[in-house]
Amino acid sequence: MSAATAAAGALQVLGGVLLAPGIAGTIQTLKARLQGRRGPSPVQPYRELRRLWGKSGVTPEPRTFVYSLAPALVAASTAIAVLLIPIGSVAPDWGVGHDALVLVGLLALARFALALAAWDTGSAFALMGAARDLMLSVFVEVALLLVLLLLALPAGSTDLISMSRAAAAPSAWSAPSHWVAAVAFCVIALAEIGRQPIDNPDTHLELTMIHEGPLLEYAGRDLAYLQWAAAARHWIVIALASDLLLPHPGSFLAQAAALAGGAALLVTALATLETVQAKMRLLRVPALIGSVALLCLLGLASWFAGGVR
Repeated sequence: MSAATAAAGALQVLGGVLLAPGIAGTIQTLKARLQGRRGPSPVQPYRELRRLWGKSGVTPEPRTFVYSLAPALVAASTAIAVLLIPIGSVAPDWGVGHDALVLVGLLALARFALALAAWDTGSAFALMGAARDLMLSVFVEVALLLVLLLLALPAGSTDLISMSRAAAAPSAWSAPSHWVAAVAFCVIALAEIGRQPIDNPDTHLELTMIHEGPLLEYAGRDLAYLQWAAAARHWIVIALASDLLLPHPGSFLAQAAALAGGAALLVTALATLETVQAKMRLLRVPALIGSVALLCLLGLASWFAGGVR
């Protein structure tokens, strides 16, 4: 294993496991400062995870093994997804490959496990949030597959390492399909991580919750697993965008620096967006994501109209 591969593996684990809660905390801090408030510290999510890890769980009745198994399944599928994302077009072989379609499947598996847990307990608010999440996922997953297809065309493969190397080529930036994929991914990322205007992560109103709804029945370490998985999705989205959509130079060190700069840029953009944009009405979200899917279809048409590259 080369030094670059070992460093990429270390960054995968460090970013997905240790830095992910700090990313979510930094967004909250920046958003508070932009709104003229002091806000929480960027390390507040770490304190919350430590507090939850030391608490005992509270289990509802009735329940089955589905409720108990869901947090571990969500955390495991998210952890595997973290290991799929290359860093600077380099990644060690963890035995799970680096296929983009597997990444979509793992994210869908985590969502499905949490929805099943909500159905298992029969909680009204948990079911409400899970139903909304599943409704949006019908549109989000299709749009995400179209975006990954647009990014896979220059590489001729759905392997994320090959896609990252193809995105580093100057010719990729001259293709309209690449810019279409970038615009569409921005909207899809907001839905995947549950940020405004798709969802409001700060709300405490059960009637407006989407991603937070199914978490209401969990406490203690189970809730810590789920909150970490939600934070890790921020890392997955940011690392994927930096590796496939943002400019990154040739050497591994330069690409790692580009990842850090891209992460800072995207975190600032998320905080700014949540400051200037209110949450959309729920029934308008499918129309927004549907329009993004149509935009991706136009990108596909432009690619094939330009001929085989």
